[in-house]
Amino acid sequence: MSKMSTDLIRHALNGATMGTRWSALVYAPPATAIDALKAALSRSVDRVDLQMSTWKPESDLMRFNAAPPDTWVSLPAELMQVLERGLEIGRASGGAFDIGVGAMVNAWGFGPERSGPDTELVRQSLRVRLPPTHDVVELDRPGGRARSHAPVALDLSGIAKGFAVDEMMRTIEAFDIPGALVSLDGEVKARGTRAGGAPWLVAVEKPDFAMRSPLGVIALCNQAVATSGDYRHWVDIGGRRLSHTMDRTRGGPADNGTASVSVVAESCMDADAWATAFMVLGPAEGEALARKQGLDALFVQRRGGELARTRVGDVFRADQPRAAGLATMPAI
Repeated sequence: MSKMSTDLIRHALNGATMGTRWSALVYAPPATAIDALKAALSRSVDRVDLQMSTWKPESDLMRFNAAPPDTWVSLPAELMQVLERGLEIGRASGGAFDIGVGAMVNAWGFGPERSGPDTELVRQSLRVRLPPTHDVVELDRPGGRARSHAPVALDLSGIAKGFAVDEMMRTIEAFDIPGALVSLDGEVKARGTRAGGAPWLVAVEKPDFAMRSPLGVIALCNQAVATSGDYRHWVDIGGRRLSHTMDRTRGGPADNGTASVSVVAESCMDADAWATAFMVLGPAEGEALARKQGLDALFVQRRGGELARTRVGDVFRADQPRAAGLATMPAI
């Protein structure tokens, strides 16, 4: 009997984490221990939060940030994995994605305090150009440790939630569930298909400051998608609305007219990080890099009150079917 036969039962699970909610839609065999699955999913995302949060002073990430330069710090395997991939994508994107922008995030009012931009810290971030973090942080994967060769404030908000989604899917795979769609904030990952063999349909959100509505629908099967945008977290300075996505080379928020970027990749961690990188680069450079990396991407720009789209790959083609939104993917 096929694993996607009609004896599979649909379950919708969710829980709170990281100041938001995780969700999982699964088609599971009748014998699946659903309560155990929900508990395991909750543990998987909470583990990521405890290791990688900048909002928890006791997290492993903040322990690393507090260590003096050139001091080796022992770190858990999951955090080491995310650091390694973050540095790799930082290098591959020419520093457009950079996990060392924590000081900038705080200066511009997007950190745990959320008290608005700090004028003096903003001036400092605009004045001081930091070296790429992939040139500063050193990893010892066999030894499970890391060190920085200069003061750093790592911030994994552009990659950790994607990794958490991957961890949820690994949990679902361990329960031998053939079809599932998991999400956390703006990150979504699909396994297999829905009952009956249909692909999972995910609505990509329109970059609108005032309301939430779909821009379009994409079909996913064993893929992940993430969106980064300028319309959920921003600050108003001098009549200008600046988003939370930091551009290390500018010393502050990216400001190139890009409203959102959605990326499809095999892992949600990669989709998450590349969406951030392409927000910083914009369509001109981002499109070429997406093609080089073999990624499907959708760039949306604001032009005179209208939205202009640039597509890379087949996933975001214009003739994708529209559907009654099974999952709406907001930007982060």
